Amino acid sequence: MGDHNIKTSSENQEGLRDFTRALLEDVRAFEYMLNAGLIESDVHRIGAEQELFLVDQAARPAMINREVLAELSDPHFTTELGKFNIEFNLDPIDFGGDCLRQLETNLNTYIDNARQAAQKFGADIVLSGTLPTVRKSDLTLENMTDNPRYFELNNALNRLRGGSDFEFFLKGIDELHIRHDSLMLEACNTSFQVHFQVSPAKFARLYNITQLVTAPVMAVATNSPFLFRKRLWCETRIAVFQQSVDKRNFPQTPFREQNPRVNFGDRWVETSVLEIFQEDISRRRAILHGDLEDNPFDILKRGELPKFKALSLYNGTVYRWNRPCYGITNGKAHLRIENRVLPAGPTVLDEVANAAFWFGLINGIDWKYGDKVKDLMDFDDVKGNFVAAARRGLDSQFVWFDQKIIPAKELINQLLPLAQKGLESAEIDQADIDRYLGVIEKRVNAFQTGCKWQIHSFGQMKDEGTTEECLATLTQAMIKYQKQGIPVHEWKLAELEPSDESWKYHYAQVEQYMTRDLFTVHEDDLLEMVISLMKWHHIRHVPVEDDNHNFVGLISFRTLIRYILQRDFECENFLSVTVGEVMRRDMPTVSPETHTLDAIDLMKQERVSCLPVVSDGRLVGIVTQHDFMKIAGYLIEEKLKKE
Repeated sequence: MGDHNIKTSSENQEGLRDFTRALLEDVRAFEYMLNAGLIESDVHRIGAEQELFLVDQAARPAMINREVLAELSDPHFTTELGKFNIEFNLDPIDFGGDCLRQLETNLNTYIDNARQAAQKFGADIVLSGTLPTVRKSDLTLENMTDNPRYFELNNALNRLRGGSDFEFFLKGIDELHIRHDSLMLEACNTSFQVHFQVSPAKFARLYNITQLVTAPVMAVATNSPFLFRKRLWCETRIAVFQQSVDKRNFPQTPFREQNPRVNFGDRWVETSVLEIFQEDISRRRAILHGDLEDNPFDILKRGELPKFKALSLYNGTVYRWNRPCYGITNGKAHLRIENRVLPAGPTVLDEVANAAFWFGLINGIDWKYGDKVKDLMDFDDVKGNFVAAARRGLDSQFVWFDQKIIPAKELINQLLPLAQKGLESAEIDQADIDRYLGVIEKRVNAFQTGCKWQIHSFGQMKDEGTTEECLATLTQAMIKYQKQGIPVHEWKLAELEPSDESWKYHYAQVEQYMTRDLFTVHEDDLLEMVISLMKWHHIRHVPVEDDNHNFVGLISFRTLIRYILQRDFECENFLSVTVGEVMRRDMPTVSPETHTLDAIDLMKQERVSCLPVVSDGRLVGIVTQHDFMKIAGYLIEEKLKKE
């Protein structure tokens, strides 16, 4: 995860100036190395970084990454932003022969090791772009990994935003609009980041091809539809990551463009990787600085290779979806393209198939079109395809060569032969080509990506249990299939089959089962409206809120009957009564995090039949006696089974 001995640029301007000076010197030295032929050009390698979720027996985030890493004691593994995330980095593999099979074997080995380590703490591993069971309450600073880099980055982004909250808005099947006070939203994401080493001379051409093929590759790989119980984009990760580290304040002035730190790019690369570094440094100021190495030109004079610490640290805080990277392998400097678009999962086999499709397309389109892609496609269309794929996955419509509109499924099937040609040109084993591209072909034709499997599974279960139960069942089914190594196009939809003990995990806190879709009134509304709501929707409790959704009071069916019986109303007088005249204002409330037993005790103590759920003064839900009847049913069933 980079240099951990870092500081924010706000700590001292002198340190920032020193860092900026070193950054500019790194860029000059890098340009010198490119011109002098000091970057490896005759070898192609592949590599990968795998991010993982840690979950407990309830399929909820398990905050144990330090314990798991200590158990693993393997330098390939490292922390990630959240305490429920870990990551491992694979050693590079020469591109050719059985490299794809090696990639799959290595991934399985490390994931099995991580799973065994997690299981010693009663936890498990999940491969998914977003974790269906994560809650906003999981994303506190207390659950951020205790690594200075993460806290400094969080502080730096908050400072650039003027201390305002991160604002997140996304609309899919459902709609999500929230504010959050930290970078921790990014911990909701895990990815499978693939690296492809390229020669400097071919970088611009291959990078442009990478940009071109990102949309169809992502469309067939989507695996991130859920966030905070909501069904959003097919690859929700894309929007979450961009908005979770966005430094811009909103609303923006219409007179000036402000560039996000997470971006796809705005134009084709013309000649060199330097264009990207120069563009980023020009538009996105450094926000972290750390320990520096000797002057890179002095290092080169000694016959050594500079690590470009300043450039690497800076590049790690600018999040291009296809990012150029500099590194040193076997004593030689190299240049590679990092694909950051692919989500984790659904299985290792699916991940390697996605990578094979990407590697193959880069080589295949280079073989067929070379640098002509810039003439065949407008970059705005390439960027539009990227957004379309993130939103709709296989249901996307893409703009392709010569402005042709083509469905994602049709385009991917057309591109598969090119991907095959690209892998064959690299002398990849034919059996591996057939296997991995065969997975892509079958997934497309079955029309079942990880995203579609999650959405359809949830749709099948949602009327049989609470949302919490359905999402936990979904996650547990993912774990089961991942252990079996079955590609996602063969997965059967998840089914809700609660075990004797599982119900306990889904009713521990109020937020897990409270009613969120509320019918409410204002205190100036007519009492007749309350009566109508109760009649139309068969409810016995109507919360009262103000224009800002702050909780004001409540009218229950019992309160309504008592009020009517205590007064001798003329019909026309009754119809003029307002909610404020009848409602109970001193109603006890609970927070979403309230433990179920505490809520039951409060309900008995206050002798009420419901409890409004309030967060920061705002009404967010309600629990009633009816909600506890299901819990009582589970308890009775459990007790009878023991007798």
